[in-house]
Amino acid sequence: MNGGPSGFHNASVTRAFVIACALFTIFFGIQGRPNKLGLSYQDIFKKLQLWKLIVSVFAFSSTPELMFGLYLLYYFRVFERQIGSNKYSVFIMFSIIVSLLFEILALSLFKGMHLLLVSSWKRSILPGICGILAGSLYRLNFFHIRKMKFPEFISSFFSRLSSPATGSSSTAAPSRNILGNAPSYAGRQVEGNYPSSMGAATIEPPEDSIATLVSMGFDRNSARQALVHARNDVNAATNILLEAQSH
Repeated sequence: MNGGPSGFHNASVTRAFVIACALFTIFFGIQGRPNKLGLSYQDIFKKLQLWKLIVSVFAFSSTPELMFGLYLLYYFRVFERQIGSNKYSVFIMFSIIVSLLFEILALSLFKGMHLLLVSSWKRSILPGICGILAGSLYRLNFFHIRKMKFPEFISSFFSRLSSPATGSSSTAAPSRNILGNAPSYAGRQVEGNYPSSMGAATIEPPEDSIATLVSMGFDRNSARQALVHARNDVNAATNILLEAQSH
């Protein structure tokens, strides 16, 4: 599988998730409470320590588990680049919420069980199964989840947070109107769904941004047009192209 360039280029959601996992693990490691990261019936239903639901998602219980988990999360940037940050965010949120609901249900049924995702197999097998079930429901398009999207400003926020220089490093001189060229069918679809601002000068998209979209399998001309409409925001351009393909 071609993951594109190394690092977190065009993988802002993965970057945020990796940072969150590292910070949560370091915080609880400093506090000396790595053994209290899991979920139990007493914690959730008796003590109402609902904060552990969040901690159980982001924190790891040891340094080896942290390194292994961060490596897996880093590799998942491949999928974010393929489907776009917006849909990847929906997938992450859906998987977390559904898997936690399954885990809470399991705790209510098996009151003596202690759950932790990355730990000994006896404590981690059930959370693993819950995660698989959540992923299966997403793949089956439960509640039409695969068509859902977050508002565009959320994706743009993560994109600017990840690479604030994106879009500002391109040349300021306007180029020829890209939409004036003979577009492909996908290009016409992009143009029809996202009309450009009237009278606005067209800025030539950076070549590396075009190459990134082409490496995902998009047509070069369509990629350039999407970048023009997205003002050289690669994540927004990816969402535009994916939405155009779904029509």
